[in-house]
Amino acid sequence: MKKILIFYGSYGGGHISAAKSIKQEIEENYKDIEVKMVDCIEYINKYINKLTTEAYKELAKKAPLLWKYAYKDSQKGPLAKISTTSNRLMSHKLNILLQEFKPDLIISTHPFGTQMCGVLKKRKKINCKIATVLTDYHIHSQWLVFNEYIDYFFVSNEQMKEDMIKCNIQDNKIFVTGIPVSEKFLKKFNRKEICKTFNLDFEKETVLFFAGGEFGLGRNTTFMTLKALERLFPKMQVVAISGKNPKMKKKFEDLVETTKSQDRIKILEFTDKVPELMSISSLVVTKAGGLTITESLTSHLPIIIINPIPRSRRRKCSISSRQWCSYLD
Repeated sequence: MKKILIFYGSYGGGHISAAKSIKQEIEENYKDIEVKMVDCIEYINKYINKLTTEAYKELAKKAPLLWKYAYKDSQKGPLAKISTTSNRLMSHKLNILLQEFKPDLIISTHPFGTQMCGVLKKRKKINCKIATVLTDYHIHSQWLVFNEYIDYFFVSNEQMKEDMIKCNIQDNKIFVTGIPVSEKFLKKFNRKEICKTFNLDFEKETVLFFAGGEFGLGRNTTFMTLKALERLFPKMQVVAISGKNPKMKKKFEDLVETTKSQDRIKILEFTDKVPELMSISSLVVTKAGGLTITESLTSHLPIIIINPIPRSRRRKCSISSRQWCSYLD
């Protein structure tokens, strides 16, 4: 039986969503393969993982311009050197897992996992194939560290491939596949049944609002966005997903009670029915997360992007997890 190890990181939801989609598709369609999914930083040190993910959250929410400079500096400045050096050091513990599991293929949806595996392959600690899935619409150089030891790069659009070739990465290692998403986003659902499940009005158009959850936009920004949706779209109903953020959920509920809009604004703390909700929605309002954007595009939905973290512009491209996994054959 062949083994596949999938690495992700908890910096935003996109890396783990892509990893889950790939894992599910492999398990459903390749019976002779064992798949294991691991948060590479959490595995090495849960305290480092908590510290760095908390820092990411707070910068993204409270100081987006500072995050912009940190993002740029992590490509070529001192932060890039610190990141690469730390990944060299942390790869030693990751190697323990690799020697125990002995994968035939490593798939990484986060640059940290890619870098650590690249270090280990350079040191000849491992010799399996390594595939990197870039879960965004623009190249960041951290994905490309130790690229000579990575066997495959899966990117979302042609421009990314062109940019990587300019960085002297071999053309035959780069595959333009799109970002993998669950097959559920391609399915057609019964609108009446979904509306009944979420206590929604079948006759009204629906706005799906992703408040950002624990990696959100900040309570004030998110609150004002929902308040604007309630005021500006009186004939539409809104499904607001607050995620793992009880304070945000409470503020949302207070707004609904104050405006007496219980009949057209539904607050969800968490749901695994995003494909179903997108299938009945007319519009998505969200921050500029790579996976949410991809899922919305796959669902053929127009998108309003709010409060984006300043970065380079994104390009549209997506792929279902089933199509993506066909490259494993």
